[in-house]
Amino acid sequence: MFLTGIADEAGTDIHTQIKAHKELGWDKIEIRLINGVNASTSALSEEAFDDALRAISEAGLTVSGFGSAIGNWSRPVTGDFKIDLEDLKLVMGRMKKCGAKYVRTMSWVQKDATDEQWRDEAYRRYTELAKMAEDAGIILLYENCTGWASETGERMVEFIKTVNSPNVKMLYDLGNVIAHGGPDAWGFYQAVKLHIEYVHIKDAKFKGDHVASSDFTYPSEGDALVPRILKDLIGSGYEGPISIEPHVATVVHAGGGEASADDLYAAYVKYGTMAGKIVNDACAAKA
Repeated sequence: MFLTGIADEAGTDIHTQIKAHKELGWDKIEIRLINGVNASTSALSEEAFDDALRAISEAGLTVSGFGSAIGNWSRPVTGDFKIDLEDLKLVMGRMKKCGAKYVRTMSWVQKDATDEQWRDEAYRRYTELAKMAEDAGIILLYENCTGWASETGERMVEFIKTVNSPNVKMLYDLGNVIAHGGPDAWGFYQAVKLHIEYVHIKDAKFKGDHVASSDFTYPSEGDALVPRILKDLIGSGYEGPISIEPHVATVVHAGGGEASADDLYAAYVKYGTMAGKIVNDACAAKA
């Protein structure tokens, strides 16, 4: 088990991201945006990625995974699938460079598709992505965020079983259960528990169908049952990665810019410190 975080929530540039992880005592970093650009897309040049990777390596850190935009909230299931295929091909090359094992994905928003079209096309697309992952020897993490399979815990399990690939695993984001309209955090967790490969710590106050950016909280201060679920998960033998995605200063990946650089950094370090204590307490309870 190790702790890490989606680094762009600490700051825009890679050096600030590295600094936060070093301050927290973490030696792994989860890459999403570098200078505001997703590192799993061609919008970030290979030269810029190589510069960032060089800084990460020189600081003694390694890359735990990539937070790609594949199938995410900005990409409808009726949109151009070639974009996702190109992103995966590109990020696989970057994962090989840094020895990363995991890349985060979702399963597309519905937009104007019927429920059946939404489900069937998500399966078709993800099966193709899974074959690419198998050939490359990397793991696609399916996150409970946007997408047909994220509507319930049972759908997530059905999705993983139906795609049926050893290279497709589940990323469980505690806060997304609350953020995307489901108040039953414990029930969702129980449904997916046996399939969790990677964890994101996030927390929020439940306010209905979707929470506003101001409703995200520090871990244990919202309705996601963060300490209870982590205690149960770790007590049940979970030994996988645990990563923070705070959202408390701003929702970085959605283009939020209301927080100052100092506030963003301070919130990240505070969040990581609190998350670390929760994880340590869970480990101590298991012992």
